[in-house]
Formats: sequence, C-alpha cells, structure tokens
Amino acid sequence: RVEAFRDAASAMEQEKEILLEMIHNIQNSQDMRHISEGEREELNLTANRLMGRTLTVEVSVETFESLLHATKMIDEIVNKLLDDLEDAKIRLMSLYGACTSDVPAGPIDQKFQSVVIGCAIEDQKKIKRRLETLLRNLENSEKSITLLEHQKSSVRQSCNSKQD
Repeated sequence: RVEAFRDAASAMEQEKEILLEMIHNIQNSQDMRHISEGEREELNLTANRLMGRTLTVEVSVETFESLLHATKMIDEIVNKLLDDLEDAKIRLMSLYGACTSDVPAGPIDQKFQSVVIGCAIEDQKKIKRRLETLLRNLENSEKSITLLEHQKSSVRQSCNSKQD
C-alpha cells in the first residue's frame, strides 16, 4: 500500500506538470493570434486563473539527497534561461543526454550523470520527464518566436510595398 500511495502521489505530480504545460501551450499557441482581442483577453484571463489554481496544489514525495541535488542543478539552468536561451538549451540537452540510454546527439554532463545514477529508478524517470518537458517547452517557445518574427517581417514588407 505504501508503494501504491507513493505511485499515486507521483502520478499527481506528473498530472500537475502536464496541466501546466497544456495551459502554457494554449497561451502561446498560434491559434491565439487568429481570434479577436476580446476573446484572446478572456482566454488569457481564464488560463492565468487555471495556472494559478494549479500552482496552489502542492504534491510532494520526499526524496533522497541525490534527487534534490539533481533538481537543484536543473533549477540553476532554468533560472538562467532568460539571460542566455541558447546556452541554457545546450546545457539542458547535456543533462538530458546524461539521463538517456540512447547515444546522445551532443555532450553529456558527467557530473549530472553521476548524481542521477545515485537516484532511485522512479526518481531518474522523474528527472528525465522534467528535462523532456523543459526541452519541449523551449522548442515550442522558439517556434512561436520564429513565427512572430516571420509575421513582423511580412507586415514590414507589406507596409513598404504600400508606401512605394
């Protein structure tokens, strides 16, 4: 029963992450740019309210020191995301490479790998899932930025054509 209880709590943690990711994806989806300003504002208010409510749920399964150390290493990179997006992405990919049994495309963070090896199997899966989510969110954000830049350049070209 104890293991079932821990598994249920871990599943709830994962469900929370999935909900937060879904809300984030909706807020940053391309479809949001194709609806009226009023609808967009209403959807953003609803998404922010749901995000806030989701963040008030705190599910915690006590972990060993190795998981805490691995989480701290990931958090340090996440906190520097806005300063240097490309470097943070490369560093997150090297952490992810340390968690996968496949041959990674890039370098592996050996220090992180030794910390992850010290974690329980379930904790290793949790770390890998978190890194996958972070990398997926970065990829989605980069696509949104690229689309916005493309739209801006199209608008500028259109405006320049009209001026000529």
